[in-house]
Order: sequence, then C-alpha cells, then structure tokens
Amino acid sequence: MRFHPIKLLAAAIFGLAIVSGSFAMAADQAQDNSKDGTKIATKAKAQPAKSLRDLLADWGVTFSATYIAETFGNVSGGIRRGTIFTGRLDLGMDLDLEKVMGWSGAKFHANMYQINGQGLSRDYIGNLMLVSGVEALPATRLYELWIEQALYNGKLLVKIGQQASDVEFFDSKYDDLFTNSALGWPGITGINLLAGGPSPPMAVPGVRVKAYLSENITAYAAIFDGDAASPDSWQDPQIADATGLLFRVRDPAWMIGQLKYKFNVGSANLPASITGGAWKHLGDFNDQRFAAGGIPLAADPGADPQKLRGNQGIFGVYEQMLTRSSLDPDKGLAFFVRTSVSPSDRNLISFYLDGGFLLTGFSSARPDDRIGVAMTYAKISNAARQADRDVFTQTGVAIPVRDYEAVFEATYGAQLQDNWLVQPVFQYVFHPGGGAVDPLDPTQTHRIKDAAVFGFRSTMTY
Repeated sequence: MRFHPIKLLAAAIFGLAIVSGSFAMAADQAQDNSKDGTKIATKAKAQPAKSLRDLLADWGVTFSATYIAETFGNVSGGIRRGTIFTGRLDLGMDLDLEKVMGWSGAKFHANMYQINGQGLSRDYIGNLMLVSGVEALPATRLYELWIEQALYNGKLLVKIGQQASDVEFFDSKYDDLFTNSALGWPGITGINLLAGGPSPPMAVPGVRVKAYLSENITAYAAIFDGDAASPDSWQDPQIADATGLLFRVRDPAWMIGQLKYKFNVGSANLPASITGGAWKHLGDFNDQRFAAGGIPLAADPGADPQKLRGNQGIFGVYEQMLTRSSLDPDKGLAFFVRTSVSPSDRNLISFYLDGGFLLTGFSSARPDDRIGVAMTYAKISNAARQADRDVFTQTGVAIPVRDYEAVFEATYGAQLQDNWLVQPVFQYVFHPGGGAVDPLDPTQTHRIKDAAVFGFRSTMTY
C-alpha cells in the first residue's frame, strides 16, 4: 500500500489536534486536590465547558481551516469567453513550543493546500497578472513548514524552514481584500522571478530575520532557495514540484531585504508607513532579445536564449490612513502605493506600479464590511519590445509590439458572519499578456482583446 505524503501530513494535523484535545479534556476532568493524591473531579459547575478549540489553545495548539470558493467569467475580450470555478482549502496548525515542550520563545507552523478547479487567466484571458491569487493547477500540496525563534525579549525573530515571502516583504496591510494575484505578491516579482518566487502556491526553504530596531523602525532580511522547481525542467514549476515536498536548497540563492518606518500624519495622528527594499538573485536568467553569440532570437526561433548571470530589483511601499471612521478610530479610508524596477535585458517587466483605496467602518449596520478599488500597471521591458520589432525585421510579419498590462479592480467585502466573507468582484484587464498576439488569430497581427471580468468569492474560516 502506498501512502501519499500530503495525505499523511493532513492526517497528522488532524490527529495531533484530536489527541491533544483528548489529553486536555482528561486533564481538565481530574486534578489532584487532596493531600493523599486522590484524583477527584474539580470542574466547577458554574463554569461553562470549554470548547475543543480553547482546550487546544491552552495546550499551545491552534488548528485553522480556510476555504475560498470563487467563480469568475470574462464577458468580453480575452482569448475566449468562459466561466470557471476555483476552490482552495487551507489547513494549518500552529504550536506554541513553550507550552507544548518548554522551548522558550519558539513556535512551529505548518499548512497545506488542496486546490481544485480551473484558472480563468490561464485558459481564457492570457494575462500575466492572474485574475485570482487562488488560481493554480489542481493539487494537494504542502505550503509552509517552519519554526520561528524569538530572541532578545522578542526584538529579534528568526524563522527557518519552508516559507513564503509575500506576507512580510513588499506588502501593504491595505491590499488583502483584492483578488488579483498582483495585488498580493506584486506582478513584477511574480512574473520575473524563477517559478514566480516564494509565493502562493509555492513556498521554498529559507531563513528570515526580523528585527525591531525601535518603536517605529523594523528591518527584514531573508535568503531563500532561488527556484521552487528545477531550472532545467521543461515542465511547469507547479508540475515539477507537484506536492511541495522537493525542499530544494542547492539552487542559486534569492535574497531580499527591506526597512519599514511607521509614523503618524497630521493633528489627527493618522497612521502611515514607508518601506524601501531591494532583492538580488544569483541564478541565470534568459536574455529577452538575444540568443547565444548575440544573434537576435527572431533570427533563429529555435535557439536557446542567451543566459545572463544574476538579477535584481529595488522597490518601495507607502501606505496611509486618510480619514478615520466616526464609528471606529481604527477604521476609515486608507490608501497604498507600491512600485519597483528591474533590469530590462533579463526581465519581461522592467517597471511596476500599483495602488488602491480601502474604505472600512462606513456603516453602523455593517461595521465590518469593506470597499476596495485598485489599479496595477506592469511595463514590458525595452528588450522584450525590441524582440517583437526584430520579428518584423526578420519575417516581415507585423506582430503587435507588447507595451504594458494593467488591471483595474473594484470589490465589496460583505462580512455575513465572523467567519464568512463574501465579495462580488469586477476587473478590467488592459492589454492581456502585455499586448501579446492573440493565439487564435491566424494572421498573428492582432492583440488579445481587453477583458471585462465579473466574479464572486466566498471565504470561510475556522
């Protein structure tokens, strides 16, 4: 009999939760309250019985489950019209290792994905910045598996293991409502980095250090394995590492660092922050225009691109609350903006910009509802644009010269219950694929048409 490693992990998570809960309930039912050591029931009748979740928390075990179900359809444009359903189940477990085994300042985290359904971007639109951050090939895979140690009274945090970078690096706290993948992990890194970088659905082994330098300044630095799947594989990275269990550690490294400064603005003390950072990759990247020997790729379509050593980028993030809600001072109208640049010769995207507004606390009847509007812009690099011009020079076929891809998104998040959020979504995709040739156009002279997308997402958490 063969055992699938991901299924074993899921069983382990559930098993540990059940066993821990059993021990906790047994301990709660019997205590030693007599001098001769006789066990007697001591649960006070006036006290309400604890839930299994509370009992586990007392023992340092937290179990979580999130299911995202969504449907999207492009009503016009793209490669073809269509509607899809996508779902992702996220099962996770966190252990406070000080409570569990006396390991001071340490915690353990593991989670896994079960992804099902079809991708609208991959199969119907052809855009670079996916309509949904949930979109991925169907799989059951391990995502994160790490231990974090707190040092110097919690001022220094060191995380080691398989992890993602999108939650802490190059991020804004005001972008979580949006569904487009680029409004989570920015489009420039998701497109340019090998295998998209450590972000959903693929994390990689790495070490992250977070240091609270002062009350307002936090420094972050990390080094990750530079590729979630073999760089020599012809397969899609999600197929090459279908279970998330490759644990690659010998690829050229990807390093990233940032400094975040928090401050208040104006007499109302509106919270704001500014982040600056940079990343460096030590691996090989394909030249966007030339093959080996400096020959244009258009002159020899079968040739392999010239390899260029290393890659890098710089980025910045600014976010601020603009007004406070009269219902809750922690809510109101806020905005964010993120930008980044990378070299043209080895990257499809050389300049990136996104930003948006998030409104909360606008209704006393629905205090937890949110409204968001945002825009992303990804510029096709000059080298890639020149490669398109080379095609006309070599063949006489006037294919479109790619220029940019941009996405507008508007969404409303309705909090129906504490653990249930539903949201209608609208996106308009300008120049899908950066203005790429429509693969269904026999003349190869027309771009993929702009796409109008409507969708609905439901997120349930436990």
